[in-house]
Amino acid sequence: STILMDACTGIENIDEAITLLEQNNWDLVAAINGVIPQENGILQSEYGGETLQGPAYGPTSHSAAGSSTPSSSSAFRHVVPSRQIVERQPRMLDFRVEYRDRNVDVVLEDSSTVGDIKRILENELQIPASKMLLKGWKTGDVDDSVSFQLCFQLPEFSVSNRGSEGGGALQESLNQNFMLLVTHREVQREYNLNFSGSSTIQEVKRNVYDLTSIPVRHQLWEGWPPSATDDSMTLAVSGLTFPCHRLTVGRRSSPVQTREQSEEQCTDVHMVSDSDGDDFEDATEFGVDDGEMFGVASSALRKSPMMPENAENEGDALLQFTAEFSSRYGDCHPVYFIGSLEAAFQEAFYGKARDRKLLAIYLHHDESVLTNVFCSQMLCAESIVSYLSQNFITWAWDMTKEANRARFLTMCTRHFGSVVAQTIRTQKTDQFPLFLIIMGKRSSNEVLNVIQGNTTVDELMMRLMAAMEIFSAQQQEDIKDEDEREARENVKREQDEAYRISLEADRAKREAQEREMAEQFRLEQIRKEQEEEREAIRLSLEQSLPPEPKEESTESVSKLRIRTPSGEFFERRFLASSKLQVVFDFVASKGYPWEEYKLLGTFPRRDVTQLDPNKSLLEVKLYPQETLFLEAKE
Repeated sequence: STILMDACTGIENIDEAITLLEQNNWDLVAAINGVIPQENGILQSEYGGETLQGPAYGPTSHSAAGSSTPSSSSAFRHVVPSRQIVERQPRMLDFRVEYRDRNVDVVLEDSSTVGDIKRILENELQIPASKMLLKGWKTGDVDDSVSFQLCFQLPEFSVSNRGSEGGGALQESLNQNFMLLVTHREVQREYNLNFSGSSTIQEVKRNVYDLTSIPVRHQLWEGWPPSATDDSMTLAVSGLTFPCHRLTVGRRSSPVQTREQSEEQCTDVHMVSDSDGDDFEDATEFGVDDGEMFGVASSALRKSPMMPENAENEGDALLQFTAEFSSRYGDCHPVYFIGSLEAAFQEAFYGKARDRKLLAIYLHHDESVLTNVFCSQMLCAESIVSYLSQNFITWAWDMTKEANRARFLTMCTRHFGSVVAQTIRTQKTDQFPLFLIIMGKRSSNEVLNVIQGNTTVDELMMRLMAAMEIFSAQQQEDIKDEDEREARENVKREQDEAYRISLEADRAKREAQEREMAEQFRLEQIRKEQEEEREAIRLSLEQSLPPEPKEESTESVSKLRIRTPSGEFFERRFLASSKLQVVFDFVASKGYPWEEYKLLGTFPRRDVTQLDPNKSLLEVKLYPQETLFLEAKE
């Protein structure tokens, strides 16, 4: 109180300040108003009479290297000479309120109350004022009716001057990267963590929680600078040694001690709703550890198995893995191939050369302290997810259960050989998760890289890109070979097609010739058969003819002279009583059947074949002699 009296009134004599406070029953506001009347007083800066601004809360409110705030044992300068009374106007206080990932700037008069800032924040953040908890008051939790004049009673608050020249230096500090060497005291394990200057101490502690399983409220730290008084401070203004700073963390034994330490570290203003924070850490408020609440380990409490043990179907196991991964780390994660490892090989390696990809195998292990950080910060980073989806087929397996581990090692031996399987078998639990980068080759599959979980996003991306460079070079060779092979196959196909067409034409020509020859043979056979048949008929008719009567025969004889179409003549004697059919048979025996030829008479011209063959030659007037000629029927 005496320090603040000194800061507000300019009274440098401590005894005088104590006397004034005793006179006002140690009421600080009344004592100040006794020196500077409220209705007329104004606190002026000793630098040209500018109105002094109140503290701005948040990461930029603390004094740090590069800050424009003057260094002083008190944040409030002596603003007026001792006992000087001047006309007073309301002071404006500039607050920066942090809520999760948002910063809200609020400017209020110093006469405003805590309830006023809550009402403004209610409109800005859409959170009921009744659920707000403002942290950072040096006097602890304050009532909504308390004015800001009573809230700032310690000198640690600094004045934020946004227009100062130090703003550029502060921005440069925010962009720097800090290497934190964090030693876990109980297990004597060291972690190298990279954070940007804009990261907060709270983010560091949450990441360490993922690595060590020590809840933030149970963490006991050594090595933070004295100026790092609030978890909401950024690393840039916390006073850390750049570029590397060493810290030690252990588990706090007493929950009560945790609460006291948490209260001591609250210097800036934070607003926390009922839903903020880790539900499991809330149990420490009642002196109960996470595991003690339910009688099981906290890791088992939070997590369902990534993959069923002894799963018969790899596709079903990967479906459960994907669903559980999304439940833990959100929907922004690599697209895991659903199916067997052999099916993933087929998808990645055995298509056209232009369509082939690298195969990334993610090996998960729930017992590794690196798993949560690797999954949440690296595997689910948008840049990693995008790069994997474009260039990789990603397949996953859970190595937590011994049966699943043995099953994968068997698959690994079959597909990659015993050397790779032995390499994975010798990996310790804390070296998981692993990321295997596989490239398909003509003879065998090659493991390009085995990435352990203790890495960063940049390093992971660089190693993925390095694998892609090797793969791209091989892919270009494969594409060239494939194009040359396709060109040769196209030429061969064209030659084969031309040869096939030529063979088809030759075959068709040969078949046509064979058909023609067969037809000729058939016709020849028919002709021969017909000739043989006609010859047989002719011989039969010739043998059936009655003997030719002799010239000196006493019976009437008719002599017929017959001219053939070729101009030849042949003659024969017939009894006048013989039937006309005998003449027809005679002509047929000479090769001129009456079905094909007409036998014509000359005088008168008539067609003898139209006469009744049963009549005698005498009756048809072919007696005593007659010349006939043969003519083919039309």
